Amino acid sequence: MPLRTAPFERWEDALAWLAGAPLRIVLILAAAVVVRWLAHRSIRTLVQRAVERADDHERTSFERMIDRAAGVNLERRRQRALTTGSLLRSVATFVIGVVTLLTIFAELGLPLGPLLTSAGIGGVALGFGAQSLVRDFLSGIFMIIEDQYGVGDVIDTGEAVGTVEEVSLRVTRLRDASGVVWFIRNGEIVRIGNRSQGWAMAVIDVPVAYDEEPRRVLPILERVVAEVAEDPEWSDRLLETPTVAGVESVSGGTMTLRVFAKTRPGEQFAVPREIRGRAKVAFDEAGVRGPTVPPFQGPQN
Repeated sequence: MPLRTAPFERWEDALAWLAGAPLRIVLILAAAVVVRWLAHRSIRTLVQRAVERADDHERTSFERMIDRAAGVNLERRRQRALTTGSLLRSVATFVIGVVTLLTIFAELGLPLGPLLTSAGIGGVALGFGAQSLVRDFLSGIFMIIEDQYGVGDVIDTGEAVGTVEEVSLRVTRLRDASGVVWFIRNGEIVRIGNRSQGWAMAVIDVPVAYDEEPRRVLPILERVVAEVAEDPEWSDRLLETPTVAGVESVSGGTMTLRVFAKTRPGEQFAVPREIRGRAKVAFDEAGVRGPTVPPFQGPQN
């Protein structure tokens, strides 16, 4: 019975083998890492330039005037650029990974023809078994193409409401007001409410005492909203002068006055606080009383 020989009888044979396929595979992996890094850096550079162009575009007074007239927020350009960058990075990583894997298989001597044929057949079978993954992928593509939302938008997905931090081909990551990060599969999003596109409408209710005279109170509130609209700090946040609608309701010793303010996206929370604060000061100066607080009723014995 012949004796088994060692795989490499000489160091030269071992070194020659290591200098062949293993070394080429290491070089392929290193090249893939470098190419991925260069691709991501190029994408980040392009996105940064697009963001800077959007910022410069938004600073011009002419575009600001068009923005107000049309109700279109130029911030959408920045958000779409960031979202597109996130998508391109995911696509680049996937493509580079597939090419690297096929190249390594070729170096190992595996026949790519039957492998690709098997992969095609397996892909069909996988498509039936991984329909949710395909649905997530396609939904993510159409969300980006249709510009349904972007990085920085405040959206309502039904399950969670928060600010979009990242959009990938499979999941959308958003952070709610409590700081909780939500990872939502794109294919599971049935409806989307975007609170950051175009413009937002703030509804401000200001309560006063039931027996106050509306003809005295409403002009004070109109003066307050006019001052807010003329203030340079707040005029850029408003698309038009807020409207005092009048008395919204009268009940329980309270008369509620309602104001509508059309604001830029994301400013529908700060503007009402400013109007309520100034209305409080103006009402105090004019002697307008607030709602009557009912007396505290202690426990009955």
